[in-house]
Amino acid sequence: MKIVVLAGGISTERDVSLVTGTMVYRSLKKSGHDVILMDVFLGLEGEEHLEDIFTRPVEWDANIGGIAETDPDIEAIRNLRADKSDNMFGEHVLDVCAMADIVFLALHGSNGEDGRIQAAFDLMGIRYTGCGYLSSAISMDKYMTRKFLEVEGIPMAQGIYVKKGQEGPMWTEEIGYPCIVKPCCGGSSVGVSKAENSRELEQALELAFSFENEAIVESFITGREFSVGVIGGEALPVIEIAPISGFYDYKNKYQAGSTVETCPAKIPQEQARKMQEYAVQVYQTLGMAAYARIDFLTDEQGEIYCLEANTLPGMTPTSLLPQEAAAMGMDFDTLCLRLIEVSMGKYA
Repeated sequence: MKIVVLAGGISTERDVSLVTGTMVYRSLKKSGHDVILMDVFLGLEGEEHLEDIFTRPVEWDANIGGIAETDPDIEAIRNLRADKSDNMFGEHVLDVCAMADIVFLALHGSNGEDGRIQAAFDLMGIRYTGCGYLSSAISMDKYMTRKFLEVEGIPMAQGIYVKKGQEGPMWTEEIGYPCIVKPCCGGSSVGVSKAENSRELEQALELAFSFENEAIVESFITGREFSVGVIGGEALPVIEIAPISGFYDYKNKYQAGSTVETCPAKIPQEQARKMQEYAVQVYQTLGMAAYARIDFLTDEQGEIYCLEANTLPGMTPTSLLPQEAAAMGMDFDTLCLRLIEVSMGKYA
């Protein structure tokens, strides 16, 4: 197959996306496919001949770096574009994607999980991995996700929507302390912080609003964190995530040794089964397709709360979906091929 692995972009999760893309690219290449790795925003500047692009002897991952402890400097990335355009698609990106049998979306954050790229590909007849545009858009917006899941009776932590300039003391009393503040449409815990009092809440909102004008404030649940992957509508084993210090923020997610992950999670079988049922229910409620990952919390009494849904789970060395697949005997190379298989099923 001719496959484009699309990564990078200008979201705060750019670094994560590049590492996901690199690993998937190397895996698919090892499996014998004709693969190229492309940055969706930077594209292939200066390329004149695309006819042999998939068979050209180029190591497309040669200049990809790792994940820093802090989110990337997006303005510096914008300045790399010769045309200085804000067009999401760099030079030749759409041309090359249209030549592929399928595009493996290794994108994270607002460049790939918000549905805009999926919608563009749908209009152009380009096949891609993962969920469609509508479920991607809903899942990216934490407020909209809450609305959909609340209707279905899926338990979530108490939370409220806050818009920049409209924050005030009334809703603070409703949630109480400690609480968690998140940008409404962010990912990888970028801009997320915990507040123990009103001063810290102001600082947390200021941080969240530095990324966007909408935020979610949720009651902090003291307990354990878990995740459940769903592939082709079937739940994978539950994985537990236990940061060595603090909560599961950007650094703890991607710096090796920062978090202890256990799969299958050491929880009662009935609790694991219920969490998997919730994961599939979330997958269906949000109209997901092919694959996704659903995150959960449990409190000190063992009650389960859905945290959020991820339509393009990471495939980095510390990512959860590959660990869950490994727990059921599926290595990384097999997982990549399986994700393509279930994604191609959308177009059958």
